[in-house]
Amino acid sequence: MKLLFKQRLFSWFDSYDIYDEQGNTLYIVEGQLSWGHCLRIFDPNGNELGSVKEKILTFLPKFELYYGYQYVGCIWREFSFFRPRYNIECNGWHIEGDFMEWDYQIVSASGDPIATISKQLFRWTDTYVIDVADARDALYSLMVVLAIDAEKCSRKS
Repeated sequence: MKLLFKQRLFSWFDSYDIYDEQGNTLYIVEGQLSWGHCLRIFDPNGNELGSVKEKILTFLPKFELYYGYQYVGCIWREFSFFRPRYNIECNGWHIEGDFMEWDYQIVSASGDPIATISKQLFRWTDTYVIDVADARDALYSLMVVLAIDAEKCSRKS
């Protein structure tokens, strides 16, 4: 299953639309005013499915993942000199990526690919393709991509 992740142009807060390959909206992501990033994920009917919330006052960026209002894990940036590395405390997953942070994979504890993420270059806004091996992992994969994108955005400012 492929998800097309596009940041909305001209939005005060982080806002994204996530489409399937046919152009149907699968998820709507709305940023909300808060200390740190807070991204709420909705289905096309406006029902809240989950959220990604940045923990503040941490040495390195850390994001908590929620399915509905239930905590399901977190992702945080590790200390490293040359390229950012991330740890995930969710489903036993971890991240493998390239030097530029535009292409990476979420893999299971056994090394099986969960999702492959690639950034499309030369676009007006952040645009990613998330290729998810199992559709049941789509929402959690999206949460991980949102957290990494928010962390990169914080580093730029």
